[in-house]
Amino acid sequence: MRLAEIFERVVGTDAPVRFRAYDGSSAGEPDSDTTLVVRTPVALNYLAQSPGAMGLTRAYVAGHIDVEGDMYTALRRMSELTFGEGPRLSPTELGRMVRSIGWVKFVNRVAPPPQEMRRSRLSFLGGRHAKDRDAEVIHHHYDVSNAFYELVLGPSMTYTCALFGSEDTSLEQAQRDKHELVAQKLGLHSGMRLLDVGCGWGGMVMHAAREHGVKALGVTLSKEQAEWASKCIAQEGLTELAEVRHMDYRDVPDGTFDRISSIGLTEHIGKQNLPAYFADLHDKLKPGGRLLNHCITRPRNDLPAMKPGGVINRYVFPDGELEGPADIQQPMNDAGFEIRHQENLREHYALTLRHWADNLDRNWEAAVAEVGEGTARVWRLYMNGCILGFERNVVQLHQILGVKLDGTDAHMPLRPRFE
Repeated sequence: MRLAEIFERVVGTDAPVRFRAYDGSSAGEPDSDTTLVVRTPVALNYLAQSPGAMGLTRAYVAGHIDVEGDMYTALRRMSELTFGEGPRLSPTELGRMVRSIGWVKFVNRVAPPPQEMRRSRLSFLGGRHAKDRDAEVIHHHYDVSNAFYELVLGPSMTYTCALFGSEDTSLEQAQRDKHELVAQKLGLHSGMRLLDVGCGWGGMVMHAAREHGVKALGVTLSKEQAEWASKCIAQEGLTELAEVRHMDYRDVPDGTFDRISSIGLTEHIGKQNLPAYFADLHDKLKPGGRLLNHCITRPRNDLPAMKPGGVINRYVFPDGELEGPADIQQPMNDAGFEIRHQENLREHYALTLRHWADNLDRNWEAAVAEVGEGTARVWRLYMNGCILGFERNVVQLHQILGVKLDGTDAHMPLRPRFE
């Protein structure tokens, strides 16, 4: 039995993608603009060891499976096949397949690609979200290469959801607009002190200092981010107002800030740690201060959490956890914050990811030269898959604004407008 025949038995004969295998067989739509290519028998080892998304991811990252054509289109079409009601292999047909391909291809174990974070490696650093373990997780994802991130993120070097006035808005403008939306929600003005936790490459810190005259401190567990941001702050002449430190937010002194922004950090905190997280940020604010929490969420609070051993956790965000919006808001409220505003920017993140994916494709050769093909493949797969996730409401993006009351005074306008 040739691989193309197996493909047709599994997904049907009218698949809207082309299939081609190393044994010379092909199937699917002959004129399709996307082709799934099985390049070597090692792909079958990965699929036998881990059927489904993990096996496919390992085979793709290692180069044993490839996609010709647009990755987003291929993933969208294949996801429709995966979740559709197509024919399946019977036990007899599965036996024929094993005999025809060769049993050895199914029993020989192949090591995962080096881009995969092994759970055993993290276990030596303590429990989930211990300081040393958090530092290693952040290093795994954010210290890939500043040059690589410049190729993907563009000049803004902002690795969080942007805000689009329209689908034609440029990525740079959309990121500026996002930072300004956060500034408006926080009510930033000259003379204030802002703490930006998980500040990345300092985009919000520099925006607050440059546009609003705020004295801003950003903290990150990524040494490479801190070094890049410090250099950029100096180049922009903002050193009197803006600073980025390589440190844990938990080590920042309490009671010294008028405002706090947390943009894309909560995903790394963990549900059981959210009460302590928001209590810590509450302590760092002066009375009347505001917190803007911006993070990826699940669409419902009763859905299961992200799988610890899933593709995203092993390849992209080790120890990452996504909560429902109420699971974020409740501990925020219980820590003492009065919730004043919430909104969902789900569609904006799909648009943001499209820009990043396009940047990676446009700069593919330079990206591969910088970080290697395996890592570049992880990013191509991850970003295009996330576009689908946000489009299909598998994940969302919430901004939640809270106030630390000054007695009973929230120091908020009666009808705030965030433009």
